[in-house]
Amino acid sequence: MDGQGCWRDNVFVERLWKSVKYEKVYLHAYDSVNEAKRGLER
Repeated sequence: MDGQGCWRDNVFVERLWKSVKYEKVYLHAYDSVNEAKRGLER
């Protein structure tokens, strides 16, 4: 890939990560990286 993807693809990915961060990462105070990985796998 040359990094010149469609702007719509970037919008989708950014919104996906924003949702993951706000719904999982910020709401759950994980104590370790392993705990965070287990929580995100669910």
